[in-house]
Amino acid sequence: MASRASRLLSCGALAASLVLFPACKAKVGGGSAPLPSGAVPVASAAPTGPASVGLPPVPAPDLKLTAGGPLGAPMSFAPIAKHADPSVVTINTVVEEVEPDGFGRARRRVAKGLGTGFVVDKDGVILTNNHVIDEAKSILVKTSDDREFTGSLVGRDPRTDVAVIRIDMKDAKGGPPLVPLALGDSDALDVGDWVVAIGNPFGLSHTVSAGIVSAKGRGKEEVELDPSGYYSFLQTDASINPGNSGGPLLNLKGEVVGINTAIRGGGAQGIGFAIPVNMVKQLLPMLLRDGHITRSALGVSVRDLRELSPEDKAQLKRPDDKGTLVMAVSRGGPAEKVGLAALDVILSFDGEPVDRATKLQWLASMAGVGKTVTLRVSRDGKPFDIKVTLGELKDAPAPAGHRPGPPRRGGGDPP
Repeated sequence: MASRASRLLSCGALAASLVLFPACKAKVGGGSAPLPSGAVPVASAAPTGPASVGLPPVPAPDLKLTAGGPLGAPMSFAPIAKHADPSVVTINTVVEEVEPDGFGRARRRVAKGLGTGFVVDKDGVILTNNHVIDEAKSILVKTSDDREFTGSLVGRDPRTDVAVIRIDMKDAKGGPPLVPLALGDSDALDVGDWVVAIGNPFGLSHTVSAGIVSAKGRGKEEVELDPSGYYSFLQTDASINPGNSGGPLLNLKGEVVGINTAIRGGGAQGIGFAIPVNMVKQLLPMLLRDGHITRSALGVSVRDLRELSPEDKAQLKRPDDKGTLVMAVSRGGPAEKVGLAALDVILSFDGEPVDRATKLQWLASMAGVGKTVTLRVSRDGKPFDIKVTLGELKDAPAPAGHRPGPPRRGGGDPP
């Protein structure tokens, strides 16, 4: 008799799933499978609160914008640019590259990179993209008033393309103090909201451009980045070019809502992508403390329920697209230990609804190794809660970060 999984989905569907723990195996039941021993039948879920940031809070500026432009745009974005520009820095890097000379010998050459960053703490903490400083032998930070500082790496996460660097304010030589930018709430953005980007495209320092949020939640498939990464980009038509990487995307309050990171194709095509600042706020405490991200794991391979046909969803007894479908569980992993199985549908993670596989992947990775979380699961249409203690995700060696424009091995965008 065909298994419960084979009747519903082909094995090829596994290729479209997201692996949250290595070495997965299919584990399915037949007919109406019994609930796990630790399951508690339930009817509804409860929400959870946001994570905190490991830096002193920066109040939002009180900007005076005059409305009256087309479609409700401000008459001028000048107050935002005037407020934020002193906090935006230019990052120049030097990378030593090794390449073959055609005669079987290695040749070393020095390459330069260019990127952008912005101050998030008055003591010299700066956020940027990982690919801006990747493999850099030296980092030179230049402020808007042309002061230059040597930058040092504090922490980085290639999987999200986020990096934190620091400059020593003892080298300020009596100049004005650094002014940090306030970190806003990217979840509060709506498609169509106005945003402002500041950066150094093609070396044209402190260039300001404006546009709208064109879309939210763009994943690695849509942006065509490394499949091992964690992405949920904001899409914007504010002009972003090589050199803008690491710069702030600002709302009309002058708060940072994203880190400008990538563009679609070469050159400005009106399609740019920024890392939502709410993702960055979750990473920041760990990067400041440890210099890297230690990720937790649930131990499942999943895909979006919305990708299934109506017939498949009917067999799962799911009336809607809410939830992520378990395609496989890892041998000896946290999910298998509590009795989760292929074709279970995960509805929420610690009270947070998960209607996209990428969201479950992110929540599971950031919850914390050894933390016990509550999953809401549906099996054969029967919802239940079950507690799972998360393991550690053993990452494969991380690839170099991704950047707008022509790829270059480390050191930021081509200058």
